[in-house]
Parts: sequence; C-alpha cells; structure tokens
Amino acid sequence: MWFSFWRSRDRFSLDELRYLTDQLQKVGTVNEANKDFVVEALRSIAELITYGDQHNSSFFEFFMEKQVMGEFVRMLQISKSMIISLQILQTMSIMIQNLRTEHAIFFADYMFSNEYINFLITYKFDFRNEELLSYYMSFLRAISGKLNKNTISLLVKTQNENIVSFPLYVEAIRYAFHEESMIRTAVRALTLNIYHVGDGPVNRFVSKTPYDGYFSDLISFFRKQCIDLNGLVSENPQKTEPDRTTAILAAVDEIEDNLYYFSDVISAGIPDVGRLITDNIMQLLILPLLLPSLRLDAVNESPIAPVTSLYLLCCILRIVKMKDLANAIAAALFCPLEAFLPFVEAKVKVHVTNGNCHESHHQLENNNTTVDEQVGVTAELSNFSQVYPEDLTKQVSSTMSLHGLRDVLLSYVVSGNSQQVLGSLNMLATLLQTKELDEAMLDALGILPQRKQHKKLLLQALVGEGLGEEQLFSSESCSTKDGASNEVGGYLQKLKEDYGVVCSSSELGTSSRTHRFQVLDALVSLFCRPGILAEILWDGGWLLRQLLPYSEAEFNSQHLRLLRDSYTDCCNALVRETRGIWPDLLVTVLSDEWKKCKRAIEASSPRKEPKCILLPLQKSSSDDVRNDSSVSYGEKMCERVKVFVLLHQLQIFCLGRALPEQPPIYPPADTPGASRARTAGIAGSLPKPGTELLLVDTVPCRIAFERGKERHFSFLAVSFGTSGWILLLEEIPQKQQYGVVRVTAPLAGSRPRIDEKHSKWLHLRIRPSTLPFVDSGRPAGLGTPRKAKPKALVDGRWTLAFRDEESCKYALSMLLEEINLQSNEVERRLRPMLNLDEPPPTETSFDHPSVSSSSTVTSTSSS
Repeated sequence: MWFSFWRSRDRFSLDELRYLTDQLQKVGTVNEANKDFVVEALRSIAELITYGDQHNSSFFEFFMEKQVMGEFVRMLQISKSMIISLQILQTMSIMIQNLRTEHAIFFADYMFSNEYINFLITYKFDFRNEELLSYYMSFLRAISGKLNKNTISLLVKTQNENIVSFPLYVEAIRYAFHEESMIRTAVRALTLNIYHVGDGPVNRFVSKTPYDGYFSDLISFFRKQCIDLNGLVSENPQKTEPDRTTAILAAVDEIEDNLYYFSDVISAGIPDVGRLITDNIMQLLILPLLLPSLRLDAVNESPIAPVTSLYLLCCILRIVKMKDLANAIAAALFCPLEAFLPFVEAKVKVHVTNGNCHESHHQLENNNTTVDEQVGVTAELSNFSQVYPEDLTKQVSSTMSLHGLRDVLLSYVVSGNSQQVLGSLNMLATLLQTKELDEAMLDALGILPQRKQHKKLLLQALVGEGLGEEQLFSSESCSTKDGASNEVGGYLQKLKEDYGVVCSSSELGTSSRTHRFQVLDALVSLFCRPGILAEILWDGGWLLRQLLPYSEAEFNSQHLRLLRDSYTDCCNALVRETRGIWPDLLVTVLSDEWKKCKRAIEASSPRKEPKCILLPLQKSSSDDVRNDSSVSYGEKMCERVKVFVLLHQLQIFCLGRALPEQPPIYPPADTPGASRARTAGIAGSLPKPGTELLLVDTVPCRIAFERGKERHFSFLAVSFGTSGWILLLEEIPQKQQYGVVRVTAPLAGSRPRIDEKHSKWLHLRIRPSTLPFVDSGRPAGLGTPRKAKPKALVDGRWTLAFRDEESCKYALSMLLEEINLQSNEVERRLRPMLNLDEPPPTETSFDHPSVSSSSTVTSTSSS
C-alpha cells in the first residue's frame, strides 16, 4: 500500500484526492510505520482543496460527500503522535484561510455546520508543546477570519434565543494573557473579528456574566503592564542609557498596542462592551492608581510615578476615544486628592489568568504573579506661594488653591522638574486636542482657545441666549453665568453616581476666566524659569499660542513685565555670546532656530508624542560643570539661543505683531578694502590649504605639530564679516611677498595668551570649525534616543614661538583686534533682535563700518 502511494500520478486531480481519502480510510491506527504517510496525506489534501477553490469546484463536492472532515477527526483520535496533531491543525488552517471563491462559501458553511470544527476547538491538545499551541491559535484565528452573521450562528448553541455555548470565543480567551506576545495578538485579532460581526445574541453573550470578566481581566493585565513600565522609567540610572531607552520604548509599544485594542473593541459598537471597558478603566486604573499619583510630593510607596501617570493619561485620552471616559477624566481633575482615598486605600487585586476567563475572576497563572498594592496618599500639598515666583505669588494665591488635581498640574509647570513640566504640558495639550471633550469642560479647565470662546459667545448672542452678546464684548467674559459650570457640575454628579467620587461643584472656582488666568500665570512663570530645556519651553509657547492666538489681550502688566525682564536677561546673555567662543555660528544658529521655533509654536499639534515624557532627557557635555571644552560651550550657546528666540517671538506676539518668516537681523556689511583680509587677498570664504595670499602684516613663527619636527610659518589673523581665521602660511621662494596657506584654524575661541615664563611663546586654544549637531542639521530631538553617539570633538592646543617679545606681542594684538572686529560685526547684525523698538531691517538699512574704524585697523596693523 505504501509503495503505491509514492507512484507517479497527476498531483492536482480529483483522482489524487480520491486516492488519498481512500488510503486514510484504511488506516486503523497511527503508528511509527505509517505516521509519515498520514502527515503527507493530510498536507496533500489541504493543497488539493486550495487548488480546487481556484480551478475545480468538484473537489469541494467530493470532500463533503466523503465526509473527509470526519477522517481528520478520526486520525486525531487514533493517534498519540504530536506530529499528527500539528499537521491536522495546519491542514485545517490552510484550507480555511484559502477559501475565497463563491463555491468556497458553501464549503465553509459545510465545515462550520457540523460539530467537527467545535470538536477540534475543544479537543484536549497537549499544549505543553509551544509549537502546538501556536498552530492551535492560528487555527482559531483562521476560523474567526471567515465569520459573518451566517457562519457565526453555526458555531454556537442557543437556548430560548440565547447563546449558551460558544467554544471558539471561550477557548480563545483562555490564552488572552499568555506570556508569548504572538499568542496574545492572535487572541485579540480573533475577538475583534467576533465583535465586528455585529451579531446581537453573540454581543449579549460576550458582555454578560461570566464572560464580561474578560474585560476587567484586560484592564487588570494592562494595569500590571503600566506598573512594569513605571519600573523601567524609575530604574537605576546606572544602567546604560541606550539599553534603558530601548526597554522603555518596547514597553511603550505594548502599552499603546493594548490601548489601540481597547479602542478597536469599542469601535465594534457594542454598547455594553464599551461601558464595561470605560468602567473598568476608571475603577481599576484611573481612580485608584493614575490620578492619585498626580501629586507634588514623592511617595516611594506608590507603584507609579507622576510622570508615568501623565504619560498614561495622555495615551488613554488620545487613543481610547470615548466621550464618557474623556469627560470623566477631565471632571476628576477638579477633585481633590481626598476624593480618591476610598479607591487608593482599598486593596486592588489583579485577577488575570492564562485560562478559565469564564469563571469570573482568577489569579494570573502565566507567570505566577499576583499584584496586590495598597497605595496611601496622606501628605498635604505644599503652599502655592512656594510654587510660583515671588512676583506672581500675591496674584495667584488669591485665585487658586492646590485642592484640585488640575491645580497640581499647573504647579508642575511652575515648580516641577523638566520631565514633570513636559508631562503637564503634554497633558494640557492632550486635553485641548481631545475632540471627545465638551467645550464647557475645556472652558472650565481654563484651556478653551480664545477663538472657540468667541465663536461660542457669538453663537449664543445670535440665537438670543441671555448674556452671550454682553459677555462677548465684556472683559469679564465666560463667567459662571454662561452655564459652563452647570455642565461640568453634571459630569461631577455622574462621577459620584457611577464611581462614588465625591467632589463638590464649588471646586470649579468662581469662573472659567479665573481658571484661564491661572493657566496663563503658570505659562508666564514657566517662560521665566531658569534651568528648563528650551524645547520644553517651546511646548509651553505652543500651548500659549493655542489659547491666545490673537495678541496680548489676556496679558496683564505683571505678565508683560516678567516676560520683558526675562527677555532682557536673554539679550544680555546673547551679547555675551558675541564675545564668546562661537560668535561665527551665532547668526546661523539663531536663523535656524528662529524657523524651528516659529514652526513649533504655530503648528496645529505638538511636535512630540507623549512617550517623550518617559525617555531620558538628552544630556550634553555642558551638563558637566567641569567640562571646559568649546563643544560644551557651543551646546550652552545653542540652548541660550533657543530660549532667546522663544522669548523674542513672545515679545512680538505681545506687541500684536505677526511673526516674520526670518529673524530681524541686519544683512552682512561690506568689508573695508583696508582690512587685513582684503589686503591679503581673501574674498570671503575660508582660505583652503594651498591658497596663495599676499604676506602683509604676517609675523614669522615656529611650531611643532609632531615631537622633534619644528616647522617655520608666517602667522596671520584675519576677520571677514562674522567669520575669522588663524592662518599659517609658508613663503613661496619664487614669489616674493606671497605665501601658500598650509594650516587654518577658527579665530573665535582661540583665547590667546603669552606664556608667563617664555615671553616669546603664544598659546592658543584651537576649537573645532563647527559644532557636530549644527553641521548635521540639529541635535537629536527631545526625548529621542540617539542612534549613534557622534564622534567626540576635542580642542587643540598650539604654542607658537616667535623671534622676539615684540613679535609675540604684535601677534597677540593682531588676534585681539581681529576677534574684536569679528564680534562687533556679529553684534551689529543682531542689533534689531536686541532692540524691539527698532524698525525691522531692510536690504538697505544696515550699518557700514566707519572710515575711522578702518583707519584704526590700518594704522595699528602697520605699527
């Protein structure tokens, strides 16, 4: 018999299918002698059915007539070999997945209409073999992919029009929380296929006891993942940053995948399921864990940190788009911490299982883990006068108290560390962009954009609703008389009725206008804070432009004074940079950052995703106070420029002007013909090695770039506009008074000094010609891991030896003179940026160096 199986035949024929079926029917038991034949026969039958779907419908008719499915089941029953189980599951998956034609629809109805499919679903496979479980889940997923309102009814048992058995769903959710992510993914794809069929009895089955426990198990499992994520975020910083960042990003991907799954389940449109997910998210995650974590003090016993909590709240609002959920979260922000103590003090048990989800709640069997936390929050919030800058204390203390979580968010903006500031700004931005939030809720939070306020009041005025017109033209617009507090009060009442969160509507304060001023106070205070990364301040600038898109109408004199003082400090810092180490890059960096900042604060949405809250902030070499390298000073310079650009653009905004596309700087001035650069024959660009120049004002010197190899050069320092170079030239014997450039170095940052013991020696520090992150376009974005650490640039050290003391002193004076000319030109070009009262520059409104200054340069050089 086995010899005849291997004889040559037409593989894709009905005769071949008939032959294989006949041979299977002759098998009485599967043993070592015939198991290879059985495996090959099962594989070949799947191949023939797939072929028949495209070419010959009679293959289906024969399969149904001969009850070949029954033979598959019989092979499983008479075999103890794992390989037979694997092949049967694979054969069934292949056949089901490849049913595509109209004939295949009837074939699928046949397969689902008998009990063979349910028998295979409920068969007790030995899942200690991981490969077998993977094949089993692929089989179940393949079935779910063919479900519709007709086929799904063939897989359930009903009684009195109610489903009493649905093996496909029940067996699948046993593995919803398996340790293998591919298994979990298969279960989620299967359940979504079932939910989206839209069958009424099935929808009632999955949303009623005991199977509704699956949704609470989902949120409990997700809750444990959130706590695990917090462990990574709070991990000992001794772990290398790339490894830590990679681990965080992997955990974040899984967190967000889970939330997208919740969203997909809700989008299936099963009302009871949507309510179950909303209620479980609130009762198992948000009320007992996330919201109580938003506090000013650090409690080590808490299973989650405020920054992680802010990230998770942002993700939930962005991904799980449920109107009731979004408004419940926003309303809870008006509640004090005491309102959540009943949830926090209760022991919250995570009841997730690798199986038996139909038996209500269970312990997690996959990894023998049970999460049992009890979080206590008893610390009093600090006085708000300690949070705000002294100038705002009096104003804020009369309008705000730290009893609501919304107030805590603003306190992070004012006094939190960089990650807390970033987290709070992301939270406010997410609330602002959550379309599911009622505008009344945004208004009460103080973050309803001004344009929407005007639109709302104008509409009220047009339809004759009370005080709409009066409020539209009143400085006291949007008071509680507009009814916003009543709408928010309704959500607070719903919080009490649905979840037992007791919060008085008096927590809303006197008016939404007061709340808007509190947000504005916090943002102004943020812009005046030292030590906060510039790109975080840019996020605050984005939020401010969203709230106040028109002008300075909402700023008071206190705000304007604070912003002006901070701007003045930044102007002074920028002037110091013109005399610093990188003046030649100052105009370039400022122009580049101007465009980036303008794009950032005028964008329709924030630049960064919420996950940037969790990632380690980029540490630069400037963080080390002992680092005296020019690169570290360059990083500080770039950071100062970013802050200056933001404050300058805010000043323009306060003055009611539109932001220009380019920064208001003067164009380059013509370099005088009597300058050293012009006299030497430099046209403007960096003289490359090999360039021939006129030897004017040069000083002979010696330098050894290698030990024992001293070389003779002519030393020359030149400036050309905002650029400047130190040149070492080698005389050309054939051309008197001419030399060829051999070595070049930046003029700025050279820090020339004469050696204290050897008055003929001149010491120079030679910095890199450019900053690596400026040269490549920009540094890695905030919260973005760097793929590769750039090669470290180090400063060089030159020691030039001159013939006598006078020559050394002359070289020093030449350097200082050219450095001063370079810095003066940089400062001249930036003058409009430093004086807002000056008109914007035009093509012709720029200064030229005076004749007297040129004469001074010439006379000094010739001395």
